[in-house]
Formats: sequence, C-alpha cells, structure tokens
Amino acid sequence: MHWTVYLSGEIHTDWRDQIKKGSESLNLPISFTSAVTNHETSDAAGDMLEPVSEGFWRDHKSSKVNSIRTKTLIEMCDIAIVRFGNKYKQWNAAFDAGYCSALNKPYITLHDEDIIHPLKEVDAGAMAWAKIPEEVIQILKYTTSSK
Repeated sequence: MHWTVYLSGEIHTDWRDQIKKGSESLNLPISFTSAVTNHETSDAAGDMLEPVSEGFWRDHKSSKVNSIRTKTLIEMCDIAIVRFGNKYKQWNAAFDAGYCSALNKPYITLHDEDIIHPLKEVDAGAMAWAKIPEEVIQILKYTTSSK
C-alpha cells in the first residue's frame, strides 16, 4: 500500500524536510502533502477576491481559500502529522487536528514536552505523540511495513 501523509502545523523549522528525508532514506511507500508553508503567500491567498481589504476581512478571505487545500488534503490523507512549535501559537494546527478527529482520520502530534498541558485535548485524540521528527519516522516505518 502507498500512504499519503499530510504535514500540518509550524512552518518556521525544517521538521517537514527531516521527516521527508528520513522516510525517503528508508524507502517508505509514502507521499507527503502540506498546507502552503510560505507565510506571505498563505496570508495573501484571498487577495484576488474583491473587494480588496485588510485586517479581519483579508484574513477571513485568505483562510477560506486556504481551507480548500487544507480540507481536501486532510480528507485524502491516510494519516496526518500535526506539529506544534514553541515560538508561535499554531491555531491552524489545532484546527487541523480537530478536523482529523472529526473525520476519524489518524494523526500524530509532534511537539516538545513543555507544551503537553495546553495540548492535552489535542494529544488525547492523537494515535501517538512524538517529540522529535525521528520518532515520527519510526512510527511511519512501523505503520507502513508489511512485515
């Protein structure tokens, strides 16, 4: 079986690349998808829609345009990895985890120990919690293995 893994969450570190490279080095049967990870591009996703606006309405339009991609890719994935970083609040990642949960779609959370408490409900719905990308790679290796 070929798996599709959706990578959600924090965009300021290279965790996505680490998981992709680790999976590729093990020849895992996985394709990866993701939300748009360029912050400026994501923020401007709705700028082509009239009327041109700023603040709340710009964010509102862009979030709806972005959600076309996000919802579609989550619905199509076999499993999602949801990364929470320490520097910023990833409300979109929490929303993605909730959407996975509502769809009964398995997901793994990836975050440091010091944010366990604020993520307790998100972690409760996850199939696993990993602290580092290497742990995610090992879970994917086990999950996709036919042995």
